[in-house]
Amino acid sequence: MTDQKGKKRNFRGMSYRAVQLANSKNRSKLHEKDQIWLKENFYKNIGWDNVVSLYQKIEDFINNYHVEELTLEELFIEADRIGNRYLTNQEINEYNQRLSKEVNEVAEEIDKQFPETEMEFIDFSQNTNIKYKNKHNQKTYRTVKL
Repeated sequence: MTDQKGKKRNFRGMSYRAVQLANSKNRSKLHEKDQIWLKENFYKNIGWDNVVSLYQKIEDFINNYHVEELTLEELFIEADRIGNRYLTNQEINEYNQRLSKEVNEVAEEIDKQFPETEMEFIDFSQNTNIKYKNKHNQKTYRTVKL
């Protein structure tokens, strides 16, 4: 595809044919209901503007699949990352400091409510009294409670 000045058009560094090939490959990765939706809404793989809009719509569907597969924790992390786009570095640092302070206060309160009467030490020395059958390159550690 060339425009009036004879320069080749590109979309994200891809030629017209490369975008068409990417659309064909990625379309087969979509769920059948989404493929039908694309067809019903006249997304075609012919014509420069149609090819680009189809590429973008397929990309949206694939990104949605990625979000559907995330765990709840990953969703919160992603939401936090997106929310941080709109904050300055100073605002992010202030938030992290407040969060750290709150977490420490909660930890102190938990320690007050549930004091640990036993101390636990972990012996990282190689000379443990109990010998286990070790797998190759596996270290063993012994825990001692007082």
